[in-house]
Amino acid sequence: MSNDAPRFPGEAVTSYDLTGRAGTDYYEVFSDIPAADRAHWERAQAYVDEVAPQMLDAWDRAEYPLDAARRMGEMDLVADGIEHPALTRMSPLAAGLVNMEISRGDGSLGTVLAVQGGLALRSLALFGSPEQQERWLVPLADGSVLGSFALTEPDHGSDSVSLETVARRDGDEWVLRGAKKWIGNGASGGITFVWARVDDEGAAEHGAVRCFLVEQDRPGYQGTVITGKVSLRGIHQAHIRLDDVRIPRDAVLPGTHSFKDASTVLYATRSGVAWSALGHATACYEAALAYATTRIQFGKPLAKFQMVQERLTHMLEELTAMQLYCRRMADMDEAGTLRPTQASLAKFHNTRAARRIAQTARDLLGGNGILLENGVMQHMADIEAIHTYEGTESVQALLIGRDITGMSAFA
Repeated sequence: MSNDAPRFPGEAVTSYDLTGRAGTDYYEVFSDIPAADRAHWERAQAYVDEVAPQMLDAWDRAEYPLDAARRMGEMDLVADGIEHPALTRMSPLAAGLVNMEISRGDGSLGTVLAVQGGLALRSLALFGSPEQQERWLVPLADGSVLGSFALTEPDHGSDSVSLETVARRDGDEWVLRGAKKWIGNGASGGITFVWARVDDEGAAEHGAVRCFLVEQDRPGYQGTVITGKVSLRGIHQAHIRLDDVRIPRDAVLPGTHSFKDASTVLYATRSGVAWSALGHATACYEAALAYATTRIQFGKPLAKFQMVQERLTHMLEELTAMQLYCRRMADMDEAGTLRPTQASLAKFHNTRAARRIAQTARDLLGGNGILLENGVMQHMADIEAIHTYEGTESVQALLIGRDITGMSAFA
């Protein structure tokens, strides 16, 4: 309904403005960030403002606007704190703030960042040969080439260490055969970093897990977009089948030799998931606060009701704890003291807290909470995905439990 359309009794308010930034920072966790870090954050805000309307429509239609994904690279936002002379320096705090802000705007874009920068670009920067980096590093960073990270298989999610995709040598080539699932950007026409087990009887590396750079237009590479999702609908994940895909012998990333190398990448991105959860939760809390102060019921704003104030306080309590987790984690990362299980604890806490905040916000908004235009329902759905990927809640608990007890409970 347009602003000048006639209104009828009972519809004094036809819509609410709930998606604006309120700058919630009750403990001033981010009040002292350096100017360089703030500049990265502000650039992320500008990016979100530019593409937000497009992404809202894309999420509704379950479409993946590749131009919006590439625009992220054009605005130099995907470096994700990766240390490399060819990439813009971004501190762990700056990388976290960028992740938070993009996820606050749109969860699908947050996953684009996690895949393009956190997984694909990081794999190449850590383990790629100089020649591979010379050809692909900048195109991945500037978004001109979309990258994906293919580890998870249809039969192996939490137990991805048991992956069955194989790579065998045939003359001067590798031949890849297997299947992967839930691979962001896996059908985007770019490149895929495929983790596979070497099948070469008698060779020293037989059974070793290595990573292979595969261009998606190679014969035998079949990337099918997974449909029917109710989470992260603005990015496509692919079900990939590798039907004897032939790649050059030098397509293997020389720095990869075992599953521990894949874990190195995943450990680094877990902190990103914690920041992403903070972005989602911030959007939900600020939408709920804006709604509570403008929605009139029983002759007064919702915010004047004791129950509503108590709910808002509980949400702020959890949001502030999430901010403190993220800031401390970034400081330890900058100092080089952050351990993988500490990142796991941040992900474990923040994705669970984001779920609770989103649920409370949805409930507080009543029927208006299910409208995409108000943001909360979309964030609530997208949180379900980040709660699972980069290691489920149960896996994180087992990693942390092993660290604090010294005993493994993995089956």
